[in-house]
Amino acid sequence: MSDTAAFPTRSSQRASRRPLQAPQALRTLLRSPLGMLGLAWLVVIVVASLTAPLWLPYPIEYQDFSAVLAGPSAAHLLGTDELGRDVLSRIFAAGAGSLITTFLAAVVAIGVALPLALIAAASSARIETIINRVTEIAMSIPALVIIIAVIGAVGTNLYLVMTCLGLLIAGGIYRVFVGQAKSLQSQLYVDAAEVDGLRPAMVSIRHILPNMATTIFVQFVLVFAIGLMLQAGLAFIGFGPQPPEPSWGGLIQSASKQIYVHPWLMVPTGLVLVFTVLGANAVADTLAGGQGAPPSQVALGPEARRRRRELKAAAPVAVESAPEGMLIVKGLTIGVDDGPELVSSVSFEVAPGTVLGVVGESGCGKTLTALSLVGLLPPGVNPREGSIRWGARDLARLDESGLAAIRGREIGFVGQEPMRALDPMFTIGYQLAGAVRRLRGVGKADARAEAASLLGKVGIVDAERVLRSYPHQISGGMAQRVAIALALAGRPKLLIADEPTTALDVTVQAEILSLLRGLVAETGMSMVMVTHDFGVVADICDEVVVMYAGQVIESGTVHDVLGAAEHPYTTALLAADPHAGLGVVGQERLASIPGQVPQPRDWPTGCRFADRCAFAQPQCVVPVPLIARDRGDGGVRCVRVHELQLGRLDDPVPLDAATPVDGGADPTAPTTAAAPARNGKVRS
Repeated sequence: MSDTAAFPTRSSQRASRRPLQAPQALRTLLRSPLGMLGLAWLVVIVVASLTAPLWLPYPIEYQDFSAVLAGPSAAHLLGTDELGRDVLSRIFAAGAGSLITTFLAAVVAIGVALPLALIAAASSARIETIINRVTEIAMSIPALVIIIAVIGAVGTNLYLVMTCLGLLIAGGIYRVFVGQAKSLQSQLYVDAAEVDGLRPAMVSIRHILPNMATTIFVQFVLVFAIGLMLQAGLAFIGFGPQPPEPSWGGLIQSASKQIYVHPWLMVPTGLVLVFTVLGANAVADTLAGGQGAPPSQVALGPEARRRRRELKAAAPVAVESAPEGMLIVKGLTIGVDDGPELVSSVSFEVAPGTVLGVVGESGCGKTLTALSLVGLLPPGVNPREGSIRWGARDLARLDESGLAAIRGREIGFVGQEPMRALDPMFTIGYQLAGAVRRLRGVGKADARAEAASLLGKVGIVDAERVLRSYPHQISGGMAQRVAIALALAGRPKLLIADEPTTALDVTVQAEILSLLRGLVAETGMSMVMVTHDFGVVADICDEVVVMYAGQVIESGTVHDVLGAAEHPYTTALLAADPHAGLGVVGQERLASIPGQVPQPRDWPTGCRFADRCAFAQPQCVVPVPLIARDRGDGGVRCVRVHELQLGRLDDPVPLDAATPVDGGADPTAPTTAAAPARNGKVRS
């Protein structure tokens, strides 16, 4: 479960289902009888109309005065009109013009809406807000009134009229596109592409646009149907092609005059028009089945604009350079624009060649902290205070171009779900070789060879087969190895791993941890490992930071924290962890921590763990700073740390000395949670 699920983030706003891809869309149509009927009719009517001059039985002006208002016959398959003209010939002669001009309206609508949606999804909230307001104005304009005004000004130029229709309807299509584009923009494979150095425009073209193919086609067909009906309606009221040039709306208007004398005349043209619209809708409905709802938009309020101006003004402020290859995070505070803080004053250091573990329950801010290190915070979430020093740069204040120069090349990123970090539209080889080419500037052949080499480094034996495979053709463990290979494509000095083993089984987890441990030893890079599992921390990490409710509540070396934890929350987590808790002498079952992590809006002013802590006292309601540990380096955020001495191995305090604050947890509940650290016996 993501740590950011408690507040609005890109990961919590994802659409529930992935859009259909082109081959899958074709298979969906072939399996649907209704969709196939609609598609077959559209193909027949389009081909017949466009080739009408080659096969029409009569010229459109030919009049057979011996068969005026005649019904269907061998000479006239669909009968004749009031002037003895062949109805079949006039229907299909009119079809080409109707279909071409309607096609133009759909092209204009999609051609305007799609680029705007891609720009809005990839840009800042300010640009998105501006585009939203412009499209809302376009949607508020009565299209029919404007079209009639255009006809009054320039005449019945259907090409111009349908172009105006496309422009006016583009606003509504944009709203559909921007929802899906923002949903796709939140996918991990888009983040991976950004980390690999792909520019936002190329991300939209290579990753967002192909995954929107079905939605684009669906909206195109729907606009086509709307345009066809509107064009017929205009011709019916006299704003279409003028006689003797035929049009479907004009044919229906002429037939309506004979409705009481010869009702059959209404049937052929009416059915062709109705079946064409129904066919287009049937295809669109078949393809649109199961599409997920778009996520909500991120508003840009006055407070958000003020904070962004302050951050931009503070950008030139110089910060002390970090040593080469060292990451120094100091006082980092992250919050929602016009909203609460999500991470409060987080500080830690990662030296070259070391692994830092970040541990805590879901909702504690681990993932947000990790994402801030590579500038991938969700829209509307930004650093407010503090610094992230990497060399001479402060990553918290860099703009997108500055971050793009670092992502992938100096800092790599591995996300939680490997299958979502890979674009399903492309093969593994295409994605991995493309990353190598972007980040290292090599040719195609060298990039392909390096991609195979990277797969070998992450333990994939049959590299050539995997390079030819699509993401859905490989297992979860292999996908995680590929994701790690992608992160290594630019030879980074620091790797951010956000719960890289969460979605894997135990055996594969051990293999991935062994792989990461070997890569650190071989390459000398450093790593920040976000995890829930103390077993993972004990296996691979050198130092550990324990987070709770957006704060660092304990930090130190793995030996100090896991062997002699001093914060009640850390001891409770150890007792609840199957890797550590079951190794405690005298403990028969795993402990649990009552309650849950509070929401950011509900954070208390004092100790944020007090409501769940059996050792809480009235003095815990005041703000708590980090206090130096009794043993080893690091700190503990607990005002009673020296009094409780939970980390002492020789003289543990009696549990009945703890008295909870009013409304606090049952003091007996976390009794076993405190035991592991006091006994100091943890199995790693």
